[in-house]
Amino acid sequence: MSISTIEEIRNTTGRIIGVDFGDVRTGVAVSDAGRFLSSGIGYIKVGGLHKTAEKIAEIAAEQGAVAVVVGCPVNMNGTEGPRAERCRSFASEVAELSSLPVAMMDERMTTMAASRFLNETNTRGSKRKTVIDTLSAQIILQNFLDRLKNM
Repeated sequence: MSISTIEEIRNTTGRIIGVDFGDVRTGVAVSDAGRFLSSGIGYIKVGGLHKTAEKIAEIAAEQGAVAVVVGCPVNMNGTEGPRAERCRSFASEVAELSSLPVAMMDERMTTMAASRFLNETNTRGSKRKTVIDTLSAQIILQNFLDRLKNM
């Protein structure tokens, strides 16, 4: 399966999974059925593109999701580098394994926004490491949900 567009996902109804794909930890979030709110559901640490894609497909099935959104690390000047290509490969793998539409979402500034929030809530040390990827996935998904509403 190929990567879907936001319009293709807009024509579906139900929960959406948000993913902040990382080499070590991958953050995961899920929307409510009405697509108003994104909630972080944790992170996975299985390692490798294929195994992580398998786990995301499994989580999507467990959550009854109808689509998946993967954060795409775009450079500040709008170009995409090797990391973005790896995320696209991951998204294609998730689409293939889950048979769900999978879209990419510009994730510029999400880690910065997550870090700022954690600073404001005085979250430090090992607790910070365990929540930053989940929070980033939640922000990616919420940005996508907001974009769906404004189409």
